[in-house]
Amino acid sequence: MAEAARRVQSGPPKRIGVRGWVYAGRYGLDRYLYILQRASGLGLILYLFLHIYETGIRLRGEAAWSATMALFRTPVFVVFEFILFAGFVFHALNGLRLIFAELGWLLGPPTRPVYPYRTSIRRHRPWVYALMVLTGLFVALAAWDIFVLLD
Repeated sequence: MAEAARRVQSGPPKRIGVRGWVYAGRYGLDRYLYILQRASGLGLILYLFLHIYETGIRLRGEAAWSATMALFRTPVFVVFEFILFAGFVFHALNGLRLIFAELGWLLGPPTRPVYPYRTSIRRHRPWVYALMVLTGLFVALAAWDIFVLLD
């Protein structure tokens, strides 16, 4: 009896496996956008260091530059370039959405506070969906340009 009481107090074991790595819990779409904004920002910072290194190779001469550019034309780097572009587009459009929301431009006119109170997240949802559509459109155009037009 005492063990059953202890099990009820502690709750079931929290074993959710790999899903726990990406599951944002009760936070929903906004938490995923926050995680993607941070991840894409870190990716862009890492690319900045790679770009500075790659540009510095030019000082070593034409042979080193040509070898580096040949390395960057391999399929692995082409895929990384596509992922970088997708991250850039998402980061830029989501950043604009966040700036507009912070300035209050996406809130709309004020309403009378009637219980149960409505959050402003419902007013932001159409902008989130527009962000996803625009990001998908730009990424699809980039994929077509990078992978189809290269051949």
